[in-house]
Amino acid sequence: MKALVLSGGAGTRLRPITHTSAKQLVPVANKPVLFYGLEAIAEAGITDVGIIVGDTAPEIREAVGDGSALGIDVTYIAQDEPRGLAHAVLIARDFLGDDDFVMYLGDNFIVGGITGLVEEFRVDRPDAQILLTKVPNPTAFGVAELDAEGRVASLEEKPKEPKSDLALVGVYLFTPAVHEAVRSIEPSWRGELEITHAIQWLIDQQRDVRSTTISGYWKDTGNVTDMLEVNRSVLETLKSATEGTVDENSEIIGRVRIEAGARVTSSRIVGPVIIGADAVISDSYVGPFTSVSEGCRIEDSEIEYSIVLRGASISGVRRVEASLIGRDVEVTPAPRNPSAHRLVLGDHSKVQISS
Repeated sequence: MKALVLSGGAGTRLRPITHTSAKQLVPVANKPVLFYGLEAIAEAGITDVGIIVGDTAPEIREAVGDGSALGIDVTYIAQDEPRGLAHAVLIARDFLGDDDFVMYLGDNFIVGGITGLVEEFRVDRPDAQILLTKVPNPTAFGVAELDAEGRVASLEEKPKEPKSDLALVGVYLFTPAVHEAVRSIEPSWRGELEITHAIQWLIDQQRDVRSTTISGYWKDTGNVTDMLEVNRSVLETLKSATEGTVDENSEIIGRVRIEAGARVTSSRIVGPVIIGADAVISDSYVGPFTSVSEGCRIEDSEIEYSIVLRGASISGVRRVEASLIGRDVEVTPAPRNPSAHRLVLGDHSKVQISS
């Protein structure tokens, strides 16, 4: 069995971070979200992995390499532009051959992995198996309608009037039957080959399509709110460790991991918190559910429930919370006088200012 991991896409909902970084590489608890999916695939016993890449291919290749560090063997498959999930299956035909495979969206996060699902599929081998979960906003997802016996009756992509609240989670399992399906469908109104249409084609052809409704934790980390929530969830399982240095004037409370080379002086850290390698925390408060990446500096500041990416600095700022701070960003207080805001903002930025 093989795996097909989708790591293209523009990540528009995470702009401006994704203007300069692949959305799949934004870190959760200081590890790229893509790595959680690749590790789940390896834990399920799948080692032959194809990764669909687009404009951010060089960054993905640099981060993942040949996959050996993650226990997998990676083949990169270029997609000229995002043309839909079914199009990804179409262009991966030579890699997939006649093997069964799991398709995993690289920016999705599932607590507990996929081992049980893969084992179930290997035993029963339906033509397709999908994961579903109840969501409060089904119009934003592919939605499944089940019949009275719980079988998949129909699928619809981002419906204006959903027939249920069961959204498709970004993990799919297929036999080679899906290849005929993706060749048989036409682009949707969005101009994309939708995987929901391909699965619907299988249903219409009386093929065996099954679903599993999960009640565990799942997130599509496509926006800042969900990224912070996934970070919170991962930090809940953090194990304390101090590999860096903490001076006697600092207070460490709860589950806190301080990585090698990091220095904490005259500060208070309340976990769960992870402090990356070579970061410096001085005269500051770092509150729960915060991930500080390697090489960051937080001085005379307060931060909580946030993600701070590599090399960023926060100095003299009274309070930062629920924030995603990009690589090498500098955050400093504005001058008190004159009473004005001075901004240098990139395209699609979002700013909240107290009046």
